[in-house]
Formats: sequence, C-alpha cells, structure tokens
Amino acid sequence: MKKSLIILVLLHCCLFIAIHAQTKETKKSTTFTNPIFPGDHPDPSILRDGKDYYMVHSSFEYYPGLLIWHSTDLVNWEPVTHALTKNLGSVWAPDLAKCNGKYYIYFPANGKNYVVWANSIGGPWSDPIDLKIGNIDPGHFTDKEGKRYLYFSDGSYVPLADDGLSVSGKPVMAYSGWPIPRDWVIECFCLEGPKVMKHGEYYYLTVAEGGTSGPATSHLVISARSKSPLGPWENSPYNPIVRTFSKNERWLSKGHATLIDDAAGKWWMIYHSYENGFYGMGRQTLLQSIEWTSDGWFKSPAGLKIDQPIALPAGAKTQTRYDLSDNFSGNKLRAHWQFYRQYDTTRFSVRNNSLSINTKGNHVGECSPLLCIPQDHSYDVQVEMEMEGSAKGALVLFYNDRTFSGIAADKDNIFSIIRDWTNPTEKKSGVSHVYLKLQNRNHLVNMYYSLDGKKWQKIENSLEVSGYHHNALGGFMSLRIGLCSIGTGKVIFRNFKYNAVK
Repeated sequence: MKKSLIILVLLHCCLFIAIHAQTKETKKSTTFTNPIFPGDHPDPSILRDGKDYYMVHSSFEYYPGLLIWHSTDLVNWEPVTHALTKNLGSVWAPDLAKCNGKYYIYFPANGKNYVVWANSIGGPWSDPIDLKIGNIDPGHFTDKEGKRYLYFSDGSYVPLADDGLSVSGKPVMAYSGWPIPRDWVIECFCLEGPKVMKHGEYYYLTVAEGGTSGPATSHLVISARSKSPLGPWENSPYNPIVRTFSKNERWLSKGHATLIDDAAGKWWMIYHSYENGFYGMGRQTLLQSIEWTSDGWFKSPAGLKIDQPIALPAGAKTQTRYDLSDNFSGNKLRAHWQFYRQYDTTRFSVRNNSLSINTKGNHVGECSPLLCIPQDHSYDVQVEMEMEGSAKGALVLFYNDRTFSGIAADKDNIFSIIRDWTNPTEKKSGVSHVYLKLQNRNHLVNMYYSLDGKKWQKIENSLEVSGYHHNALGGFMSLRIGLCSIGTGKVIFRNFKYNAVK
C-alpha cells in the first residue's frame, strides 16, 4: 500500500513538472521581449524577401562593415555576411533594398553617398560606388512605373538611373517634416532616416525627428502619406507614432523606424533606442506591432508596452546559434568581430584554434583593436594570450581611440589601463603566456589575470564605465570588448569566452 502511494505521488509530481514545463515552453514560444538586437545596433533597415527578412545597421568606424542579418520570424537573427570591407570612414544609416532581382545597400560616409550591390544576399558584394551626391540617410524607393529614387534626411529626393548605381537628376525638395511643439524637450529638429513604402492606395513616408541622442525624450517616429511617392505629403494625425515621454522609461530616444509586414500580413515597426542607465551599450534594436486605422493611417496599438512581452510575429522560428564566445576554429574571423577603423587581412590569421594579430602602435588608441558588441548589462569575458617579440596584449573596454580601459600584459608586467593612463600593477618577469579577464557588473569592472587559466588574481585597479557613451563623448559609438596587439611582434589569442551574468 505504501509503495503504491509513493508511486502515485511520484506520478503526480512528474505530471505537474511536465505541465509546468509545457506551459513555460508555450509562453516562451508565443512571446518575445525587446530588444531583438541587444547592444549597439543603430539605424536598422529591414527588407522582407518572400518568407525571409534581412537587416543591416549603421557600422560607423568598425570594419568590415554593413553586417547583414537573416531571420524568418523577425525576432531571432543570424549573421549572413559583411557587405563592406573598404574603409570609407564613418558609415551612417544605410538602406537595404531589392530591385529587379538584385540587392542594394545605400549608405552615407564622410559627406558622400555610396551604393554596394549583389546578385545574392550572401554576396559577393560589389566595391562601393560613389553616387557623387552629399546628404545623409538615403532611403530607396520605386514608383508604380518602376522608376527609382532616393530620399534624403533634408526631405529631398533624387532620381536614380535604372540600374540604381548613379544619380540621374538634381535634388527636389518634397517634405519639410512634422512641426515639433517648441516646449518639447528635444535635442534638435533633425529630420532624418526617411523610409518610403506603399500600402493600399497610399505611399507612406516614415522619418525620425528630434535628434537621435541628447535628452531622453528627443527622438520621434513621424509618419506622412501621399498618393505619389514624390509628394505632396500629409502628416499623420497620430504623430508622433512613437515617442519617449519621460526620462524614467526603460527605452529612451526611440526613433529611426521602418515598417514591415510578416508572413500573416500583420504589420510591425522596427527602430532603435537607448536603454535607461545603459547608454554605453549604444542604440539597441526594438520591434513592436502597429495597427491600421479605418481611414488608412497607422499607429501604435493602445496600451502597447514595449518593455513587456509581446506576441511573436508569424513565421518559422530561426534556429539561432549565435554566440560571442569563440575558440577561433576554422580559418576566418566570425561575423561578430570588427576592427576599429582598419580592415587589413594581412595583419591577422586564424588557424589551429588561434587568432594571431600583428602588433600596431604603441598604445590601445593606436592599435586598431579587434572588437565585439557585449549584449548584456553584466558579463564576464576572458581570453588566453601568448606574446611574441616585444608585443603587449590587452583585453579592454573600448569606446574610441581616446577613451578605453582594461588590462594588459607583456613578458615583464601586468598592466592596468585606465583611460589614457597605463600603469604596471604586477611584475611577472619572463611570462609571455597569460590569461586576462574582465568582470563587468552594471558598469563596475574588476580585472583579473591568471598564469594557468584556473587560479585568478584580481589586480588592485577597478573601473567605472557608465560615462563611456555618445552623450558624454560624441561619435555615436558604443562601449565594446576589444583585443589589442601593441608594440613589436604579435599576439596570439585563444579561447575567447563571453558569459552573460543575469
């Protein structure tokens, strides 16, 4: 009797666990939480190509640039390829388009506008073609006759040649924006990011206004419509479609939006935003639903909270295997790595589960570090290093060539790097093989080294990095994890490990 009772209790426990697990899995598979791209992924441009979605972001001074992402459900994404390897300077808001069976990315860099194109989204992508026109934030569209145009951030458009590879006329002013009330707290009027799409009988022009940073309430999503993609444009009565109302919200300076429909015909809007308290992570990519009104406008659904779980879009779930940790297998860098301002394939090699980087410069700001984007508020990151010659290797948090901090080693010393101050903190003469680790807990960073990868020693210095962001330093960059090879010789990196801490 007692044995039967025990078995019955165990069966009930197993049933409860199974139901609880199933409920948890159902909830997990029917909702998502923002951001869909954690970390620095600003100015998203999205393309639906049948059942597939592709996205690209501003890549600024990180190379290779214009990393293309793929998804089948708008939430889970995997990298495809970089479309830009030639250094053109700081690459701002791009626009990804497909026309006549070919793929195009239009983008500005250093006062010029360029285009790259490919027959397949996976490449190879062409060398950048100078469109010989200024302005920023090109937005590609076609009219009903198939003629091609670019809108720019000042509300003007220019016609393109049929192949999309050159400008075929002069700019024409078409849109002056939505007037922002003077008493609103914004950075600037700053019309930018024009995106044109057709729905029903209207063309819709979606732009950003208010400034992409500055006060938390700056950025706005603005909509206008017209029977012609060339205007005249009528501003939406629901403007601003999206706005941060208070500096106390989780997501700040929301803007730079693109509209997209999913496999079931439901409409979505994708845009970027800073996270409250984590400006250093850069502008992260958010996704929200929109709804169409009976008179042909779109707006945010009443009561929608983008910091709460949202029902998933339609589409087969992408099997995402993306992870920042890297054992450097194979013979090429994985897609999440980018060099600062330089992409010289002769400087590095990947083989035998190792990444070898030849040295450059005399300090972190000169070495063109190899960078990746942290995805979490708190994390541990570590790497194994072996120095050859008179090389110094470093593991750093890097904003730009003037603002960085971390830990370094050469054959004689362990160093702390605190902004522009490098100081020997541990004398370990004759050590050319070492492990370095950064422990970031909500901006407070402790630094460690190890001689065997098992026993870790904290150095005396710690960091506070909450101020490493655009509002303080400019440049539209973000705080990234960097591997540095400095001095004379080379540094061999192995076993890069990134571990999120919740």
